[in-house]
Amino acid sequence: MKKTILTSLLAIVSMLFAPTTATAQTSDDHNLNVAKNLDVFTAIYKQLDMMYVDTLDANEVIVSGINAMLHSLDPYTVYYPQEKSEDLMLLRTGTYAGVGAVIRKNLKLERVIISEPYDGMPAAEAGARRGDIILSIDGEDMEGKDVSYVSSHLRGEAGTSFILEVLRPTSTKNFKGKLPEGKKLKLKVTRKAIQQPTIPYYELRTDGIGYLNLYQFTENCSRDVRRAILEMKRQGMRALVFDLRGNGGGSEMEAVNIVNMFVPRGKLIVSNRGRLKQGNRDYLTTVEPIDSVMPVVVLVDDDTASASEITSGALQDLDRAVIVGTRTYGKGLVQMTTELPYNGTLKLTTNKYYIPSGRCIQAINYRHDRGGYVEHVADSLTKVFHTANGREVRDGGGIKPDVEVKPDSMTNIVGYLMYADSSEVMHDFIVDYVNAHPTIAPAKDFHLTDQEYDEFKQRVLQSKFTYDRTTSKYLDELEKLARFEGYYDGARQEFEQLRAKLKHDTAHDLDYNRATLKRLLENDIIAVYYFQRGQIEYTLGWDPVMKEAVRLLDNLDEYNKILGK
Repeated sequence: MKKTILTSLLAIVSMLFAPTTATAQTSDDHNLNVAKNLDVFTAIYKQLDMMYVDTLDANEVIVSGINAMLHSLDPYTVYYPQEKSEDLMLLRTGTYAGVGAVIRKNLKLERVIISEPYDGMPAAEAGARRGDIILSIDGEDMEGKDVSYVSSHLRGEAGTSFILEVLRPTSTKNFKGKLPEGKKLKLKVTRKAIQQPTIPYYELRTDGIGYLNLYQFTENCSRDVRRAILEMKRQGMRALVFDLRGNGGGSEMEAVNIVNMFVPRGKLIVSNRGRLKQGNRDYLTTVEPIDSVMPVVVLVDDDTASASEITSGALQDLDRAVIVGTRTYGKGLVQMTTELPYNGTLKLTTNKYYIPSGRCIQAINYRHDRGGYVEHVADSLTKVFHTANGREVRDGGGIKPDVEVKPDSMTNIVGYLMYADSSEVMHDFIVDYVNAHPTIAPAKDFHLTDQEYDEFKQRVLQSKFTYDRTTSKYLDELEKLARFEGYYDGARQEFEQLRAKLKHDTAHDLDYNRATLKRLLENDIIAVYYFQRGQIEYTLGWDPVMKEAVRLLDNLDEYNKILGK
């Protein structure tokens, strides 16, 4: 096993430091440094293995060394030993063998629970639903186990079955010990290949505007996009909203294929450039488009990355779509995978990509000295490029939308209720609501009543929920500064009056944030009945970014003016 890990390390280093076309002297010096440092590394580990006070685990120590080396490069260069091959497969294809459900740790119970079963997947088909507390898997008690441990037991070979024992709470109000009252269920679950949905939702609205949400750029996702667009066109689609928000990317080739649906054959979409000339490549459209004139709006946000940025950026550079939302992530790097000894795999960054205007939108420079650090590209250092119609666009810092629509900001109380509340008060309310309502209205029509929200408000207040208020923090800092500079005594009365007005009032904050919290509760309740598709359908009813996209598509003069037509 030690030889296995060392061989993998040598293979990785050899590839990362392969000689280039530099001068002979530089190449000789480089190769000498590589050989010298590999000898030093091997000698150090041999001494550790023979003489260190404790017996070393080669898998742990040497893999830590590999990961530390790669960490100094960029976050996308990753070593996958054989036992992590499933993670790489999921990254490439979006497919894994398991039950098809998101799980998480319940902070109050200290147990893993079902958070979101996927529609049509084994967990949902077996009857599991949000809030089910995982008790055992094939008889093994899951008490005290972390999420990764439970997840590894839920996954397995497609076609294999196991018994999942869960507790379905009937009420979250009265606890007996660590578990709430509820009904124990034994569910027979048969694992299968889980394909995360590439298109969780698409529809043709009554106004003729199509909407398509693409979740990720996995293999063959362009085929699904093509099928959905053709279906909506047959139904009379006059314009398209293409939603890439939250899409972290994936296959570069799939991005090219999707852009090809909207632009003619022979157009350059993206170019890869790196150290090795044989790895450089230009991607052009190869077939005739589905529609090269239909108005298109692409929705983006700060989680739109990689292949999503190739798609949105190429459509922007070719003046084929208006981009709406917020600036994208800014990942302008391309990775490839290469096989290593003993069934390991290295995913490494080999190129930067450049979209049709010639720009690279990479937002961060990764420096490799001093153990590795990052530098964000300042807007002042970006360069101007031009779209096909002569519009100015810039490199660095992602894709800047043509029309910016900023998301609503999240107040402290909302953030704490969603992410940092150890009482799990939102979760408990949703579980009890679902228990009391076998069915609800269709997703787009569902709303909590004011009375139901007031019930939630009372739960929060009774739970002794606490959170940090930003105003109090800033006031404390201001008071400290005033004391330090000698101004506090003269302003003591004003400070005391302001502190009284800003007194922590949870009830007030729950009322002030009523609209936001109602939407969050409604969204999570809808997920139980209608899954991810229902959540998207519901959100589109109030989404300000979607509303702006529809407004533009209903005002084609403004749409064309943005594109410089």
